[in-house]
Amino acid sequence: MTKAKPQTDAHRSGFACLVGRPNAGKSTLTNALVGQKVAIASSKPQTTRHTIRGIVNTPDAQLILVDTPGLHRPRTLLGERLNDLVKSTLSEVDVVAFCLPADQKIGPGDRYIAAELEKINEKRVKTPIVAVVTKSDLVSRDRMTEHLLDVQALSEFADIIPVSAQDGFQVEALRKVLVSHLPEGGDFYLDGEMTDEPESVMIAELIREAALEGVRDELPHSLAVVVDEIVERDTKKNGMPLVDVRVSLYVERESQKAIVIGKGGSRLRHVGTQARSGIEALLGARVYLDVRVKVAKDWQRDPKLLQRLGF
Repeated sequence: MTKAKPQTDAHRSGFACLVGRPNAGKSTLTNALVGQKVAIASSKPQTTRHTIRGIVNTPDAQLILVDTPGLHRPRTLLGERLNDLVKSTLSEVDVVAFCLPADQKIGPGDRYIAAELEKINEKRVKTPIVAVVTKSDLVSRDRMTEHLLDVQALSEFADIIPVSAQDGFQVEALRKVLVSHLPEGGDFYLDGEMTDEPESVMIAELIREAALEGVRDELPHSLAVVVDEIVERDTKKNGMPLVDVRVSLYVERESQKAIVIGKGGSRLRHVGTQARSGIEALLGARVYLDVRVKVAKDWQRDPKLLQRLGF
């Protein structure tokens, strides 16, 4: 079903925004396209809180992927701000990848996003929209055929392509399709760069990802992480730098604090151990991680607290 424009020898570069309802597989697909973890992925919806840029460098192109929070009908001030973030991002990119998971039928959330994309395109030069059917490894061939027909009926797409980030099915084909919609031009980032996210943001995301696993369904929406301090020590251990990372993990209620900490601090220690390995790989150093859990009551609805927590 793809209708990609023919490739030429000219170098292309530009921005592609991945959009979709929460838990559509956007972050996992971003990581698969980049070939390295730049966005946190979780089974919990609304994991992504920021626009994360992943950079895909090839001899013929530089594709900059912008993984956005799930576009949804907001219920809190945080939800409204996340939606505003997505919409402002959509108005500035060269192509949009609309992720529609194959293991879920087209629903109200998908129709809402399709309508929002049409509104944005009415206000500016029309941006090509590529329908990306994610999680194709989870369904049968007959179910995939049915889903592709439903996607085709949903809206007018420049291309429709099924992929699986888990086993790599058509990930490279998707890259080529997205690149085909980019303008000709030189690179925006140096070759070898895979993300433009600051270290503090990446560290905060790694900790939040670790904290999200194994908690109650309502807790992910109440977690926020702020990196208070990153300090390199004067001494080294086995030739590697030593870095102190101090972090505040915010929840909305005392009961949630108890969940994150766990009995005798067991869950918090697990979070620290799990996050530390990723942070050490990111910084190229031995890390001493200090995570403090704090309560910021109803921060998702408080404008001042949202600003303080970086939203």
